[in-house]
Amino acid sequence: MITLVRRAAALCVLGAALAACGTSGPAQAPRPASGTPSAAPAKPAPSRPPTLAPGPAGLTPVFEHGPRTAGKTVALTFDADMTADQGPRAASGERFDNPGLISTLRRLEVPATVFMTGRWAEEYPEEARSIGRDPRFEIANHSYSHYAYTHDCYGLPTVSRERMRSDLERAYTAFRKAGVPDAMPYFRFPGGCYDRAALKELTAAGVTAVQWDVVSGDAFATDADAVAREVLDGAKPGSVVVMHCTRSAAPVTERAVRTIVPALRERGYRFVKVSELIGAANGRA
Repeated sequence: MITLVRRAAALCVLGAALAACGTSGPAQAPRPASGTPSAAPAKPAPSRPPTLAPGPAGLTPVFEHGPRTAGKTVALTFDADMTADQGPRAASGERFDNPGLISTLRRLEVPATVFMTGRWAEEYPEEARSIGRDPRFEIANHSYSHYAYTHDCYGLPTVSRERMRSDLERAYTAFRKAGVPDAMPYFRFPGGCYDRAALKELTAAGVTAVQWDVVSGDAFATDADAVAREVLDGAKPGSVVVMHCTRSAAPVTERAVRTIVPALRERGYRFVKVSELIGAANGRA
């Protein structure tokens, strides 16, 4: 018994059993033997994209533009629209994509946010994957079907309240199947139409609804210069510009971008993605 007591006391003195001796403070991990490689440090967890805090009564927050005093930044956003029932039109040759526009953005080194419908990702999975894996771009959610979340929204069919969240989530599923690794937690209502009921239905999805403060007017436009003037006249620090990534519905967008980008750069503007503007609004950028 005396021998055991002496051994226990010796262990306390040596600090090999601090907790057993009632000592406060953590025990030190043993050092590896000479020549033995230590374990690789754990990789830091990837940072979550910035989002806005829930709005009043916990409703889905709505973002329209970034801070006006945080530098001359502007976000070009492009809606990749395709409704759930437009498959036959695509099969007959109508183009709902615009690879020329994406190529121009890459050539001009312009970051952008593409609000994509799930149906578009299903129709053009290779393009969706290419955009989603390019660090210059980010993909956000524009619903699965491009059906409106309110009534009387530019003649769009509507989604019932009980299907709103599942429609949004179905789009994220389509992105993953197309190979898009990290779609952003941002949602743009089809047609930009929403009400309190829609914001409430999407609360549990944890997304930030993204609107805009500059309308390009590129939808169904035939005059690229007119579209460019709308953007150049409306752009302010922190602006979010809404445009389209659909050849059949916005045929002059690519030409307008070739005018818009150098003109805004001459004015001292820097192009950013929506995530940077939201981060700036949160004081994170």
